[in-house]
Amino acid sequence: MSTETTRKPSVLFVCVHNAGRSQMAAAFLTTLAQGGIEVRSAGSQPADKVNPAAVAAMAEVGIDMSAEIPKVLTTEAVKESDVVITMGCGDECPYFPGKRYEDWVLADPAGQGVDAVRPIRDEIRGRIEELIASLTPAAK
Repeated sequence: MSTETTRKPSVLFVCVHNAGRSQMAAAFLTTLAQGGIEVRSAGSQPADKVNPAAVAAMAEVGIDMSAEIPKVLTTEAVKESDVVITMGCGDECPYFPGKRYEDWVLADPAGQGVDAVRPIRDEIRGRIEELIASLTPAAK
């Protein structure tokens, strides 16, 4: 165990349904950061289940999201996060001064097949890699 006194950075991914983009982003960050970043995801109007095409697209790159469940966005989740990344939820996300907010404009995978979800998945992966580099400068 490390005796570091610094805490892990935390990131919250938010989209309307928490069924596609935010779930893929959270899964990539969880996998690629290897425990170095606390990861949350939520939706302003969560769906009943994660988008099956998003699950299939992530399985193609070796990440299993089949057990994930969309979660409702809470004020506490925003308060507890250092970085809040929105993906199409607009002003439904609470704002707190001192947080780093980013809005990632990504195509919505809802109702799309795996072929349409792959490029969204790949764009999310690239953004996640940049995010990790910005949050863990020692990892360069």
